[in-house]
Amino acid sequence: MILLLQLIAAGLLLQLLFVLWNSAKLPKLGEVQTNPPIPASSANQGTTPYLSVLIPARDEANNIVPCLSSVLACSSEGWDFEVLVLDDRSNDQTGELASATGDHRVHVLAGRELPQGWLGKSHACAQLAQAAKGQWLLFLDADIRLRPKALAAALITAADQQSGLVTGFPCQQTGTWLEKLIVPLMNFSILCHLPIPLVRDSLDSRFVAAHGGFMLIHRDSYTRCGGHVGIRSELVDDMALARAVKRSGDPVSLVNIVDHTVMRMYHNAGEVWNGYRKNIYDGLGRRPLLLLSLLIIYSMLYVLPLTLFISASLTGQGTAAAWAMFAVLVGIGIKRISDASGKQEVWLCVLIPASIICLIAIAISSWWGSLPGQGYEWKGRHYR
Repeated sequence: MILLLQLIAAGLLLQLLFVLWNSAKLPKLGEVQTNPPIPASSANQGTTPYLSVLIPARDEANNIVPCLSSVLACSSEGWDFEVLVLDDRSNDQTGELASATGDHRVHVLAGRELPQGWLGKSHACAQLAQAAKGQWLLFLDADIRLRPKALAAALITAADQQSGLVTGFPCQQTGTWLEKLIVPLMNFSILCHLPIPLVRDSLDSRFVAAHGGFMLIHRDSYTRCGGHVGIRSELVDDMALARAVKRSGDPVSLVNIVDHTVMRMYHNAGEVWNGYRKNIYDGLGRRPLLLLSLLIIYSMLYVLPLTLFISASLTGQGTAAAWAMFAVLVGIGIKRISDASGKQEVWLCVLIPASIICLIAIAISSWWGSLPGQGYEWKGRHYR
């Protein structure tokens, strides 16, 4: 047992060093990484807005007004932007509420019927892109809230990159216990497994991450990669679009946007379960061996040490208990670095074993949903 715990502790220490390095390499939205930024005002051409903010919205009556308010409150000195909202055949007052803003920059579009072979969000985004006038397209989810300097920071990064895609993970607000246990694991999994510099520097489309709540893409890059038309049947549309951008030869940047954005993706345990259930297995390319390998590794690193610590403590195995507790503390440290990057509460890191157990349960359910006759439910639509 002691040898096993020593091997686990060594693996965790290596993971800790990687996460420390990786988090330091994550650039912030608004930072210049390469060339001096082009002033946003110089990018305007006549009356054409430099930036189009595009919001697909289906049954978002509770979110659309605060989302629009945060966008419209953003500073825009020296440049201009438009806001397009696609009311995706909502069953509530989403369209009416969006139209009631009274701001000339906001335009509400009525979503067309979903064609065969398309998934809902990609169809909505494709309609928005078709109607947009901007040189840069910023796709936002309706549950996101922007800070006042968010759009200005986005344009600095856009001007610096000049083409391609810029994306990031918003600061996540959580309420229920399953939200607190699961939602921060997005940032955790990225920092633990994806070398951040390779997202931008490598042409390999496997080195990519994206969050559909904030996707800033140059119009020419959007056209070159095929846009949402090219990924119309992909269940995890954000990752699919990012991979398509890379394959077309344009850059993709993953940046830290927590200082400029905040969102609450889910509001109860059911939404957390169904949302992650829909995305986990598909996000891994529906590769069962990869899923199984990751679940075994996560169990060994973050669940087994606590189990062995309890067992060793009850049976009086002091040395084994000490090694097990060391492994537990290193795992907590890794989670804390991740949580700090995402501005999560300090105490959440001690719950990493519970988070991993919940993640394993959802991942197994996600695999189950891919089997014939199963599928996934999300916002009143059935996906396979």
